[in-house]
This record gives sequence, structure tokens and C-alpha cells, in this order.
Amino acid sequence: MFRSLIFVPGNSARFVEKAKRLEADIICLDLEDSVPVNEKDAARKIIADALSHRQEYGRPIYVRTNSSESGLIAADLKAALQKGLDGIVIPKVNDAKELMKIKKQLTTLEKSRKTGKIALMPSIETAKGVVNAYEIAHADDRINALVFGVFDFLHDMRLDYDENESAGYGYARAKVTVDARAAGVNAIDGIWQKIDDTEGLVRDAMLAKRLGYAGKSIIHPSQIDPVHKVFLPTKSEIEWAKKVVAALGEAMQKGSGRGSVRLEGRMIDVVHYKQAKTILDAAGDDET
Repeated sequence: MFRSLIFVPGNSARFVEKAKRLEADIICLDLEDSVPVNEKDAARKIIADALSHRQEYGRPIYVRTNSSESGLIAADLKAALQKGLDGIVIPKVNDAKELMKIKKQLTTLEKSRKTGKIALMPSIETAKGVVNAYEIAHADDRINALVFGVFDFLHDMRLDYDENESAGYGYARAKVTVDARAAGVNAIDGIWQKIDDTEGLVRDAMLAKRLGYAGKSIIHPSQIDPVHKVFLPTKSEIEWAKKVVAALGEAMQKGSGRGSVRLEGRMIDVVHYKQAKTILDAAGDDET
């Protein structure tokens, strides 16, 4: 599920601890915008410690690194790449070539630390990134979603943000989700800054859903439930989940049968089973 990706400041041990109880679909421990430069090293240590207690977190854990252009990403990856990490969000990706350089670093760390393949979520936050969004989304099979970063995009375009007028970023917002869909991956919309404005958040999330986004980036726990209600599972997602549970149910619940099977031309296993159960739980389906 990609309904909600919540950014948690990596330099706050208190917030990282609280994240264990959050019901967001993805917990993203942040090393970028929410962490001052002089606290980057401390944040890396806090995140590395959190990942060493991965079993205490009930949701997938991602880490948002600093951008490739920052010169900090190598240190970020070195701290974050360990067993228990589910994915990496890479901010301000401009093109596929940049992403492939990062992938090489990832692959080296994955082999040395025996972590398995880590998912990648490129964040589209620049004019170049928007132009190259399909190429970025299609660059590697570990990419499972694009994230749209509206405020950095507007900064790059030298435009002001107006919550009541999306003309300045409407084209980019729509293009990112179209390019993601064309590449066969999901898209996650940008944040809503006003934490106390739930009505505005819901309106913005509904627009994102109409544009084809699977979910929304969020910055506060109070935003989780409203966003989840907007991005309820679709009929096709529910049907797929039922097929997965039916195909793998006995093996997962009783420990008998095959741990992976072929379903509609794709191999599915325990990861897909967990995703399917989450979808059906979110939908309130009584077959779960």
C-alpha cells in the first residue's frame, strides 16, 4: 500500500521511537530537509539504531537520503543500508543516469551486508526531473514509486506556492503520475503543509487521487487517517488481493504447501501475501 508515506525527522530519537506505533503505510526516516547540516551524523546514528530494532516497527521502513548533488548520499547509504531496511527515497533526482550511479553504491552495500534488494523511490522535485520522469521511473526494476516534491519543484521554477491555484505546478503534478503509470509503478503526491487544516488536506488528496496518485506524502500523524480514507483500495486492488490470499493462504497460515506460486504470469510470495492482507484489511473485507 502506498496511501501514506510519513516523513519522520531522523535527528529526533523521540519521533523515531514514536514512529513504531504509527499506522502510515510507509515510515520514512528523514536525513534530508528536516535535519540541519550539523545534525546529519547524529541522525544517521539514530536511524541505524532504529533499524537494528526493526522488529519493533509494524510498517515498512524507508530512509530519505540527501540528494546526489549534496555530496552526502554516500554517508547516508552507508548508515542506512542494513537488514530491516525496506527502501530508499532519493530526493531531487534529475535523470536516470544519476539514479544508476546511486544504484551501483546500493548494490555494493547490499552484497557486503547481505540485505537483499532494497526498493527505490526517486523523488521528482526539479524541472529536469519532471522532463525525465518516465525515464527515471523505468530505469530499474527495484523502483516501485515516484514521489512528487511540489515545494522544491516550485523553488526550482522560481514560482510561489498558492494552495488555491495549482496552475504553477499542475502540469508537473499530472505528468509525474502519468509517467509513473506508463512505467508500471505507483506515484505518491507531495505534502500538505498546514497540519491543522484537515479539510484542505482532504481536498488536496482527493485531487491527487483524481490525477492517478496512489497516496500522499505526509508530515504529521494526524494526517494519516484522513489520507487513508481518501485513498481506499480500488476494486481491482481488492480483487488482486483476494486472488493472492486464495493462492497462498494455506502456505502462509498453516506452514504447508508452496511458499511461492505463479499468479497471472507473476511469481508471488510472502511479501505479496502481506501486501494483499493489508489491502483487504484497509478495505474492511470480511474474507480476511
